[in-house]
Amino acid sequence: MLVEIPVLDCGMDFPLATLNAYADKAHALLDLATKGVPRTALRQLDRVSKAWLTKWDNAHLPEIEAIAQRLDRPGAYFFSVNYEWGCTCRAGPSPDGQSARLIRVLDWKTPGLGRNVIAARIAAPAGRYVTLTWPGYTGVLSAVAPGRFAVALNQAPMRNPVGLFYLDWAANRRRVWNMPHAMPAHVLRSVCDEVSSFEDAVGRLAAEPISTPAIYSIAGLAAHETAVIERTETEARVHRGAQVAANHWRSHGWSGHPRGGDSAGRAAMLAGVAADLATEFEWLRPPVLNPRTRISMVADAGQGLLVAQGFENERAATQVLRLDI
Repeated sequence: MLVEIPVLDCGMDFPLATLNAYADKAHALLDLATKGVPRTALRQLDRVSKAWLTKWDNAHLPEIEAIAQRLDRPGAYFFSVNYEWGCTCRAGPSPDGQSARLIRVLDWKTPGLGRNVIAARIAAPAGRYVTLTWPGYTGVLSAVAPGRFAVALNQAPMRNPVGLFYLDWAANRRRVWNMPHAMPAHVLRSVCDEVSSFEDAVGRLAAEPISTPAIYSIAGLAAHETAVIERTETEARVHRGAQVAANHWRSHGWSGHPRGGDSAGRAAMLAGVAADLATEFEWLRPPVLNPRTRISMVADAGQGLLVAQGFENERAATQVLRLDI
């Protein structure tokens, strides 16, 4: 049976509010994510994750500590800072050319993220916005702020690969340990909380230092207000106009190993998809649809509309959510 995607109205404390409202979903996700992982290993991962947050005086550490206490199980700190996903986004004009739209497909290895997704409608200083999230998650990966913008975060390529995945992964994590900057998902959260316009959001996403490379896709109100922002920790390249982003660099001279499966193929396919808000996601096919696909979303900030659905095992796991934000 396809479950509904819950919609929860909340404030700036949405990570804890969503956890309090849907603790069962949080524990179900952690059960799936930690299956087969010894509790001693999870405790060690928690210690390292908390040490990094403490080392750089992370602004969200008190919130993450409260979430860890509420969950009362190993893994809470680690899953607050860890992310390994592949995504495909398209920012472009609506089919009628009257507005800008964002298409976003999120892939993640952890099962259950599609079935347990929730829509948090947040009252923030810059205006309300909706983020597709999970109970207790402190970042923002996909959001729609009516009258402002729709925005999403993709993981950037793994830099300077030597060809051995686990060595590359470890080298990238060692680099993160020495980075004093905020995580990209926390930067995106602050932009949704505080920024009132498309241009200001582009400027901030391009300027604010981040702990790990990232790719932001953003669609404003007018049809021409679309961009993809490719980021290293301290540098940015902004690609204006209708754009598609997956998990490889478009910027000349930037090297790295693409994340996810067939990043170039996913980007090429999504470039031909119409951003139709009435869709039932019939266009969602391989390679964009794959065993790790968890969420598909189309959003129009000008109209304040969002269409989304959760996926598991290449099939729909939730009903389609059509939300007038």
